[in-house]
Amino acid sequence: MEISERAKIRLEHWITHNDHHQEEYEIFADQLEEADMKESARHVRDLIDLTSKCTDCLREALKSLK
Repeated sequence: MEISERAKIRLEHWITHNDHHQEEYEIFADQLEEADMKESARHVRDLIDLTSKCTDCLREALKSLK
């Protein structure tokens, strides 16, 4: 298998993996807010933003393979 094929598989996997984690982070941030743990929820929401940026980078890397 060539590097371009391996790269496509790996990038797609990481994108899916990040998307799944982001969904879990959002649920957890909501739970923290409901429990009146606003500061912790804010930090998790910061993580959500960073995860989104990371995933955008992975998507751009995938696009550039094509």
